[in-house]
Amino acid sequence: MAGAKRKRTEAGCSDDEEPVKNTSDAANSFGLAQTLAILNSDKSTPNDSVTSSEETRKAQDDMPVQRVSKKKRVDGEKTKYPVLTYVEGRLQSSIRIADLQSLLLYCFADGIAPQWISVKHSGHVRKIVVLMVPGLELGMFDGSISLDVDAVGDEKASIGEKEQELADANAMEDTRAADYARWKQGLPLEDRSHRFNPRPLSRGDLPAPLQPLADMFPHAWPVKAPGDSKYNKIHSPLQAILLSALPKTKDSNTKGAKPPRVDKNLVFQRTPITTFISSVEDLQENDYVLHPAVLATEQGKLALAESRKRAGQSIEDGWVDTHVESLEAGKVPDSEIQQGSMTAGRDVFALDCEMCVTEGGQSELTRISMVRWDGEVVLDELVKPQRPIIDYLTRFSGITKELLDPVTTSLADIQQKLLSILSPRSILVGHSLNSDLNALKLTHPFIVDTTFIYPHPRGPPLKCSLRWLTQKYLGKEIQKGQTGHDSIEDARAVLELVKQKCEKGERWGTSEASNESIFKRLARSMRSGKSSNNEGRTGAVVDWGNPERGFGSQATVAIGCSNDNDVVKGISSVVNGDASNTSIPGGGVDFTWARLRELEVYRGWCNRLPDPNNANESTTLVPPPEETTPTSAAVPTTKEATRNLSDTVSRTVSSIHQIYQSLPPCTLFLVYSGTGDPRQVSRLQAMHKTFREEFNSRKPWDELTVKWTDTEEQALKKACERAREGCGFMCVK
Repeated sequence: MAGAKRKRTEAGCSDDEEPVKNTSDAANSFGLAQTLAILNSDKSTPNDSVTSSEETRKAQDDMPVQRVSKKKRVDGEKTKYPVLTYVEGRLQSSIRIADLQSLLLYCFADGIAPQWISVKHSGHVRKIVVLMVPGLELGMFDGSISLDVDAVGDEKASIGEKEQELADANAMEDTRAADYARWKQGLPLEDRSHRFNPRPLSRGDLPAPLQPLADMFPHAWPVKAPGDSKYNKIHSPLQAILLSALPKTKDSNTKGAKPPRVDKNLVFQRTPITTFISSVEDLQENDYVLHPAVLATEQGKLALAESRKRAGQSIEDGWVDTHVESLEAGKVPDSEIQQGSMTAGRDVFALDCEMCVTEGGQSELTRISMVRWDGEVVLDELVKPQRPIIDYLTRFSGITKELLDPVTTSLADIQQKLLSILSPRSILVGHSLNSDLNALKLTHPFIVDTTFIYPHPRGPPLKCSLRWLTQKYLGKEIQKGQTGHDSIEDARAVLELVKQKCEKGERWGTSEASNESIFKRLARSMRSGKSSNNEGRTGAVVDWGNPERGFGSQATVAIGCSNDNDVVKGISSVVNGDASNTSIPGGGVDFTWARLRELEVYRGWCNRLPDPNNANESTTLVPPPEETTPTSAAVPTTKEATRNLSDTVSRTVSSIHQIYQSLPPCTLFLVYSGTGDPRQVSRLQAMHKTFREEFNSRKPWDELTVKWTDTEEQALKKACERAREGCGFMCVK
């Protein structure tokens, strides 16, 4: 698998070169096929600065790859070189980014040996460098994708028009339909195994800007970014490398919710409940009916009133708003707040309701229970629905016909009682509280929802059940009886979960608390060799912005950069040591994660640079459509854009080569793209959000500006799958 013996020389790129900063609309419009065609237009241009052995390459294509080196001594010590090998045809699917993490944990920590690749002499790996390069795609190395170069050079053709043509052509490709047609004709199905096996990199088959990669890496690997196919989500390719699951405990095989595994270094910090009050965005995203006080302007309040009227959620429709004029009305003066108070002077009530189904399939209130912070029940009443009941939902609520027949309390009666109890200083807590408030036809501005503060491990729209959260975090069983839920029991369980969150802090109950930084895990692993001195592994992050405020906060050293040239220099410093930087250990760190971003920025895969106050987190990519499909006369000519893209790719590959050259012997070098092109996913997700907002406001279908049907849903699903497709390269220096 890893590189066979071949000549390697400097790529001939000065450290003084300025990074490409052209983020024009033309640059942003390059799709995969267009990018490949542009790169292929330079294929005839020789690059003599790096050479390769074609005999060795031919041997690599015909047999499992194994790196053999004449070097026997490293730093004056006789050593065995690590060797990466794989068996031809064994890789049946893309490897995951988590698999790359498993490989480095196997070499440097207590990880299990990977099944997709073999590592001989893994104990002799001295350094590991993982480099993320968004903007690279596996299709760049696939000769089956082509585009007429002359067409690319046609200055009269709009880049946006060509992008649309390519998008249309890609949309017509349906693998399943093609397979079905071949099966109907009795023809064998297409052999797609080549799409999953690592693809040999031959210098002669690559465009000139990509050729230096063939002199470092023998193969390009298909790498899949993490995500959720069911809900069309793409998860962070950074976390997949830099966050590691905590070691399993003895009770890992027990049934049901397991007690949370907590990072031993997690510092609990008492946090006031006001920290967890839901934002307007969270409330809107989870279909809460908004209280007028959450909007600051009169114009916003009028727009909300109009929207609620259209949706049948106005006062005329039986809804009530608690008596809160503004968010400021709920603030408590500091002089009235006891030091260390978790309630911050606020009145906290846990609310839970039980429902039934009435004529017309409507869900109506049958019982309400409300418990104060101190555990006292302040309200527990049965409620008679207005419409005839067709299903008491006894199996869930425990409510029966016999219980409700003598009840005369109406929803309006309960609303008045709640308005007398709830004040501007009141906070309502609950589990999926929007359902309860909809049944009550009540709005309140200060909400704490346990589905928000204890998020599902796989992210929204998934939500953990109250029963599961109670079992996992409180070690209790609720809802066990034959008569279903008890609303007082559920309200108290919610209250305990909120108290526990306040006691332990914001990270409690999140994935951060059940995972640990890979730097902490490596720090527990001792170096091998005579000079190890029983010291743990050290690590570094080298990234744009200020990585010490993100994932780099757990690393031995974090280097902030403003361009790719800085990243190249930073990697050399942290890997080899730097006397001018006292934070870098002598001899350099053991593990380094870094990122090159100029290609990503140029191709339009991100629409903003790192925020110094929020660095090193996955970027939300939502470029407006006009940025991805330029039509203005100010767009540079196609030839200019072609040359700029080719230069940017060449510069990025040159940076990778410079990093490779700076690495000491016996260094495992992993390069991965992170994701594929995310722009179509972002565009469709923005459309879906607009559709949901308009549809939830009860806007007539014919008046919707965006109509979301199964066609759009399938397009999003396909775009998400494509965006998760990335590429990777690996070798031992």
